[in-house]
Amino acid sequence: MFRNQYDSDVTVWSPQGRLHQVEYAMEAVKLGTATVGLKNRDFAVLVALSKPSSELSASQRKIIPIDDHLGISIAGITADARVISRYLRSECLSYKHSYGSTYPVSRLITNLGNKMQTTTQRYDRRPYGVGLLVGGYDEKGPHIYQVTPSATFYNCKANSIGSRSQSARTYLERNLDTFLNCSNDEIICHGISAIHGSLPTDEMQSRNESASQLNITIAIVGKNQPFKILSEKETQIYLTMASEKGAPPANQPYDDDESTSQAGPSTSGPRDPIVAVATEE
Repeated sequence: MFRNQYDSDVTVWSPQGRLHQVEYAMEAVKLGTATVGLKNRDFAVLVALSKPSSELSASQRKIIPIDDHLGISIAGITADARVISRYLRSECLSYKHSYGSTYPVSRLITNLGNKMQTTTQRYDRRPYGVGLLVGGYDEKGPHIYQVTPSATFYNCKANSIGSRSQSARTYLERNLDTFLNCSNDEIICHGISAIHGSLPTDEMQSRNESASQLNITIAIVGKNQPFKILSEKETQIYLTMASEKGAPPANQPYDDDESTSQAGPSTSGPRDPIVAVATEE
């Protein structure tokens, strides 16, 4: 009943102690198409579902390269993602010019979180309405980070954001123990299978007839492998490979309200759930 009185400014707190503008930004992430990030010992993989906003338009870019060792996958408002990607590119370029090496991923994400946090406490700014999955590789190995509009970031083993992403997270949790020792081909196939679970029920029933109906973008970065977005031909090879493997959990639709695990927190409430695959290492 108080929402309309307290959601006009990001610095105004409701009587329940909530910032509605920040919650609206996080809801915008849930409306974007799903994207998945996961890693093994030496490589990090981003898989994004690319859907056109209408039948008359082409699909939007869901994966944005930042540097040779880093890239992001987005869910939410694409215009805000472009602003963030320009900032990340500028930071990586300045660091490389000053120190002659690549920007450590953890430090870069910390600085990004500080930048995004200022928009949640200034009356002349609004929160960025986009969520990020950051895939990178540095001297500490591969990294998958999740960054939310509230400026909270998590170092993840695997994660998924966007519309119906709960289904993808359920698949990731069920197969989490196998990711570390997977080959590059297997980890990509797991990402594709996780994305399958986020499709609507009618699309899941028709995807078995033709694997090419799934419009996705795949990117990989890792040891001796600069950040690379796979071509359509390479993507089709992995789609066929994942279809032939036929992982059983990917064929089962999950409700968005399904709990990720017995130990995980409930998905109810205004905030995004912190599931087991998104805990800090």
